[in-house]
Amino acid sequence: MTTITSETLSTSANSRDRRSGALDEFKTYWRQFYDRAFDPYRPELHYMRGPGPAWRAKHAASSRPHST
Repeated sequence: MTTITSETLSTSANSRDRRSGALDEFKTYWRQFYDRAFDPYRPELHYMRGPGPAWRAKHAASSRPHST
């Protein structure tokens, strides 16, 4: 039968984990920054800027003054 024991990591292993964790956080931060700063999607280019020709055609008859 095999017994599994748990031991704490040595100080060099712990410091390596902290450095790699900090490096991962640093890389994640810059990756997210780059993705947000250089995102090609610009929603302001897709917003409707007012009534279009279909709306004008539909409402043109009702906006004409009635001749009496």
